[in-house]
Amino acid sequence: MKKLLTILCLSALFASCKSTDKTTTTKNGKPTVYTVGDSTVKNGKGDGYNGLWGWGDFIGQYLDKTKVNIENHALGGTSSRTFQALGLWDAVEAKLKKGDYVLIQFGHNDNGPLNDNKRARGTIKGIGNESEKIVNMITGKHETVHSYGWYITKVIEETKAKGAIPIIMSPIPRNDWKDGKIPRNNESYGLWAKQVAEKTGAQFIELNDNMASQLEKLGESKVTGTYFYKRDHTHTSAKGAALAASIIVNELKKTDNSIQQYFLENPTIKLPKKTDIYLIGDSTMAESSNPNTIGWGVAFPSLCDTMRVNIYNKARGGRSTRTFEYEGLWEAAKKQFKAGDYVFIQFGHNDAGNIDKAKYRGSLKGMGDESQEVNRDSLVEVVHTYGWYMKHMIKEVKAKGAIPIVLSLTPRNEWPNGKVERRNDSYVGWAKQAAEAEGAYYIDLHNLVAEGYEALGKEKVKEFFPQDHTHTNIKGATFIATTLADYLKNNKEIGLRFFINSFYEK
Repeated sequence: MKKLLTILCLSALFASCKSTDKTTTTKNGKPTVYTVGDSTVKNGKGDGYNGLWGWGDFIGQYLDKTKVNIENHALGGTSSRTFQALGLWDAVEAKLKKGDYVLIQFGHNDNGPLNDNKRARGTIKGIGNESEKIVNMITGKHETVHSYGWYITKVIEETKAKGAIPIIMSPIPRNDWKDGKIPRNNESYGLWAKQVAEKTGAQFIELNDNMASQLEKLGESKVTGTYFYKRDHTHTSAKGAALAASIIVNELKKTDNSIQQYFLENPTIKLPKKTDIYLIGDSTMAESSNPNTIGWGVAFPSLCDTMRVNIYNKARGGRSTRTFEYEGLWEAAKKQFKAGDYVFIQFGHNDAGNIDKAKYRGSLKGMGDESQEVNRDSLVEVVHTYGWYMKHMIKEVKAKGAIPIVLSLTPRNEWPNGKVERRNDSYVGWAKQAAEAEGAYYIDLHNLVAEGYEALGKEKVKEFFPQDHTHTNIKGATFIATTLADYLKNNKEIGLRFFINSFYEK
């Protein structure tokens, strides 16, 4: 009764507000566009966690926010039934005013069990008035479960009772393919959403078929890994969510729905900014045309979420800390660094070379500030210690606002006394000391990989090194890259754990 009186009072208030079909602003200020639905409308907190987004997170970019407000109230895991049972719809309905809009999409979770001890979120199929009384196994309370159409109708009617405008979407398609086609839900939830809209006079947007058609034009190979992840056929990436939002807007523009007065003429759609990762090192990290000398940096991108990160492999074969600087490779890479980037630095294999003879790539041993003058190329080069060069690079990365990560060098395929050779007393130790001295992250990749080699055994590891004891083939490179990815995925401090793919073959 109280709710009815509230609605009547609000109706009387809104009746005194002047409005036309073309304008929906009221005394209470700008109208609000509400979105309600499941995780395909808003995934998680709507912050792109694990790379997943809902279309409700992007539709606001198509709207003129000087004229309209946008609120995304969708919640992952909900069905048309549980969105209401949890009080989520009540929270929206209580705020609705005349001229607001409610964009509604449910269906992905309505097909679950009506009653179980996990989610109990299913609804009766169809749009009829049939119902089933249960004792909810989760809440322990008596509940009457209705049809999908009944719940959607309830949201529509309560929206209209407030003078707001309901807009119904068929659920987005899943990234399932058969013979080059994506199955439609036009015989289930898509059909029922349309039927409810027709029955209630609400606006209906055929999102399912329109989005599926656009994805089919692109083809499965372009869609998977761009609009959807391979690991997830239901939830969209940022690009997939933006596509769904664009379809909704374009379809609404074909109608006489008053919401279109708030659409921007030439919106600039911004996808989440990618994080840049730079790889700085020698041939054990670098790309190569020789299949027997593949650096781990070649395999690393396949283990990362490249829809959210860019990997730039700047490593160069045959270089030491000294020659990477001397040849201008460091300066060229450094110009590209910006705040928030990550820079992986790994050297050591070539720093033990000649200091004053060809190839002129050795650095002085240790961490000190001592130096040595070397005549080369008609110039005098001041050569520093390995630690000096490493600390110098770390400082310059930090000066750019980027994040340096020091890696110890990869282990060689040498097994004195049945164990993988360790270099903890030289370049491994010095790399760690340089990182600690300058406050950089340090990953002891040398010992992590060595332990992995020992677990595999000498004969298995031999397959990784077809040419020599230092350079790996792609199989060996993948083993090293996977070792690093596993470390990053389990490290909470560095901040890259969510950019590593959740699923990959080890």
